[in-house]
Order: sequence, then structure tokens, then C-alpha cells
Amino acid sequence: MSSPTTSTTSSHVSPPGDVLVVGAGLAGAQTVAALRAHGYDGVVRVLGAEDVPPYDRPPLSKHLLDRTEPAWLTDELGLDLHGLADEVRLGVAARALEVVPGRPGAVVRTDGGDLPASCVVLATGAHAVRVPAWPTALTLHTAADADRLRAGLDGGPRRLVVVGAGWIGAEVAGVAAAAGHQVTVVEARDAPLTTGLGAQVGALTAPWYADAGVDLRLGATVTSAGPDGVRLADGAHLPADVVLVAVGARPATGWLAGALPLTDGAVAVDASYRVLGPAGPFEGLLAVGDVARRRSARYGWVPGGHWDEALRGPDLMVRRLLGVDTDGGEITPYVFSTQLGHDLAMFGLPGADDRPTVLGDPAAGGWSVLWTRGLEGPVTAALAVDRPRDVGAARRLLGGAELPHVRLDGVTSLAALPRR
Repeated sequence: MSSPTTSTTSSHVSPPGDVLVVGAGLAGAQTVAALRAHGYDGVVRVLGAEDVPPYDRPPLSKHLLDRTEPAWLTDELGLDLHGLADEVRLGVAARALEVVPGRPGAVVRTDGGDLPASCVVLATGAHAVRVPAWPTALTLHTAADADRLRAGLDGGPRRLVVVGAGWIGAEVAGVAAAAGHQVTVVEARDAPLTTGLGAQVGALTAPWYADAGVDLRLGATVTSAGPDGVRLADGAHLPADVVLVAVGARPATGWLAGALPLTDGAVAVDASYRVLGPAGPFEGLLAVGDVARRRSARYGWVPGGHWDEALRGPDLMVRRLLGVDTDGGEITPYVFSTQLGHDLAMFGLPGADDRPTVLGDPAAGGWSVLWTRGLEGPVTAALAVDRPRDVGAARRLLGGAELPHVRLDGVTSLAALPRR
């Protein structure tokens, strides 16, 4: 299939004979779009486990109750997967991968037969963490999950217990409480958003729950969850009509077990998104989005799950694959969230030992945070809370080839930092 091109591949790079994209979410769809945009006119096939066209996942929680249809990528990005790819198979899951030594690409096994390709892109995304012992508890990661959660909250005020005060749990709690539901959030750690922000910064978001009418239980461990609610380790029972488990997501890589080395379920890739094995990159095997754990010159290893990795990572990957662009640029991790009446945007990746500095007064309104390595080390991440001007400043600050150094004396906002 041919399409108009916007760039020309380098004569020093031989494009693959065909490409099989495994995954029809944002990362997979963006891969197909990038291939065509950069002049690839070979055969492109797409395999998707869900039986619906590609859609964007963030609105599933942010607009759980006011948007009952998925945010289709055709509408959101003008991305017509069927018009770009030669073949699109939806509702067909990949079951296994076979890498043949000495041969580029791989063979993807499905219930409908084997699909060989000289270049295979792994973009199967992630799945919500489930607790098998709690079969009636809901999760939220797919459009079908959102439909079930909406149905559970339909018909008047409901009692909702959310297990986990992370990004998704906080977003759903805020949306449900604003709609009049009785919401309790149970978090085993001592602060919300500890995984993403650390305990010190995460604790600054705790007052938001009471302000939004949400009962937040910190340091509380759930021992069981059933159709009538959850029971905590201290013996307390929290009645519920709906229980949502929002304790994170894991790369959807179970089908790769035994074929590729995995670290915490993720596929290790280099800066060009080439899958790494013991002897170096596999030829003709790439991974992007939630499944990938990317080697970064700035951060070491960057886990998947960052929205920009799925949105912008495929374009960088394809440019490297086709030889269009081989510079040392990379994608800056980016998270945005609307929760409990507050807007958050975070750029970069703070390490566990990085030092947070709060800019502004969280009790008085908008505020921001910078994380640095030690007292005088580079800035590794920036968070803007209810500060639209600081969002652009954070993106500029962390958009360079190297982590920046800044002087924070007397600075109360990211927008006040000198432009780089």
C-alpha cells in the first residue's frame, strides 16, 4: 500500500520488507501513521486484541461519567488505521512469539494462525492489576472496563470504594464524588500518589479528598473484597455497591514469556526502541509504549506507562528505523491528570533518592515541585499543580538533550525560571 510521504528515508538504511504491528492502541496506531508519514511503502499489518478501533485511554477515567463513547483516535488525531495499513485484524490476540536465530523479525502466533514478518513492533500496551481472590471487584483500563464501571454507578447515588490512591484511583474518586456518589478511597501507603510523586509530595494532595467529599483511608490494607464491600486488616468493613481496584498496571507481555527476556514484565529496548537481548539488539524487533523499558541517556531506564511514550515514541522509533533521523533526542516522560478538582502535569522522572523542592504554597492555591539529584545536582523532574504557565515552563526546562541545572534561590514558580 502506498501513501503520500513527508520525508525520504536515508540511502544508508534498508527499510524492512514488511512490518507487523502487534497492538492497535495509541502506540500501535501511531507506529502505522509514522511509517506512512516517513515514506514507508511496504506492507504494514496490524494485530489488535480488542475488537474495537483504536481509542485514547486517559478519557476513560477523566471523563468516565460524561463521555460514554471511547475517544476514538480517528476523531481525536484524524488517524484512520484501516486507511493506512494493508491489513488490520481486530479482536485477534497474539499468543506467542518465535524469534528465529539469524533471521530478522519474528513469527507471531495467534489462534488464527502464524504471522511472520521481517520487522515486528511490539505495542500491546498494559493491563490493569487484578486480584484473583476478588472476582467481583472492577478494574479500569479498557473501554469495556469503563462500561462496566459506569453501569455499576448508574441509577442514583452509589457507594463506591476505590482501592488505591494512585493516578486512576484519584481521578475516578473525584469524578464519582462530583456526580453525587459516596466515595471511599483506601490506600495501603501513608500518602496518595506515592509511586509517582514520593511520600512527601504525595502527602500534599491528601487534603484534596476531604475537600471533594471523599473519605480517604491511608495506611489501610484491604484483606478481602466482595459484592457487599471490602474488609480491612484492622477488621473494619466498608460497605459498597461497587468496588474498583486501582493499584496499577503491568505490561501486557505474558504472551512473550520464554521468547524474550523480561524485567518486571517489560521488554528492554535501547534509545531507538530496538529490543535488547543478551548479545545486543534483535534485528527487526522493536517495542514501544507501555510494554517497553527504554534505555535513556538522561534517566537510565524509563518504564512505559507515560502517555508521550505512546503518542510520540513511535515517530522517533520509525525515524530511527528508516534512517530519517539518527540524532540523540529522546522523549521526556510526561504525565497529566485531573483529580479532585485539580490539574497536574509532570515532566521527567524523579529517582527514589531525588530531592523535591516545593515552589509556592500548596495551602494557598497553585504550586509546583522540582526534583534534583542532591543539593546541587541536575533537575530530574518538574510537577505543576493548578499552574498553567508552569506547565509550558516545565516542558521547556526538561526538553533539552541534558538534564538542566537551576538556581532556586527566591524562585516561587517554574515560569519564573530563566528560559534555557
